[in-house]
Amino acid sequence: MSFVIRTHPRLTFGVLIGCAVGILAPAQTLTGKLLIGWNAAVWTYLALMFWLTVRARAEDVKRIAETEDENAGLVLLIVCVAAIASLVTITLELVGSKDLDTPQRLLHYGFTGLTVIGSWLLVGVIFSVHYARLYYTWNGKEPALRFAEELTTPNYWDFLYFSFTIGVAVQTSDVGVATRELRKIVLAQSLIGFVFNTAILGFSINIAAGLFS
Repeated sequence: MSFVIRTHPRLTFGVLIGCAVGILAPAQTLTGKLLIGWNAAVWTYLALMFWLTVRARAEDVKRIAETEDENAGLVLLIVCVAAIASLVTITLELVGSKDLDTPQRLLHYGFTGLTVIGSWLLVGVIFSVHYARLYYTWNGKEPALRFAEELTTPNYWDFLYFSFTIGVAVQTSDVGVATRELRKIVLAQSLIGFVFNTAILGFSINIAAGLFS
């Protein structure tokens, strides 16, 4: 446990907050408690990472990325599976909201949007941290990612730009991917991004139908 706290302090803190909020939440169903706890964990972690990104200098990124991204593959897998599971859970909540009155239904729809957006942002941020680690631990002669203007010391904003371009457009834009390992990660994020984009479209149609039915 001490190793997890040391290597992933922000993620650990977010999970602890999420567990506490989920347990204490007044929701009547298990899925409701899980979603409330999930949102608390996700938005806490995102707030901490945003504060870190704003304050971190370019020379800090390598050290922070290595600390935050130890056991990277396992953390990446767990977070992505949990994010996709949140979509399944919110679907179950939407199915159960059809018989609610209008104010409660609107509350459920708002909560759905908050959950989907939070999960989508979480995936993008987690991948950006992972890209930072892969970039700064690459021992090849050429950079693993080739940014425009021959940038060799990218900061978190650069990695967020790369990650969310994939999440939004499922393409790498003006950043070149120079290693096989990175191409595998980009492929994985592209597939997850497709799942999220499809889910967002489906939820939007479902909510619109519910509002006008």
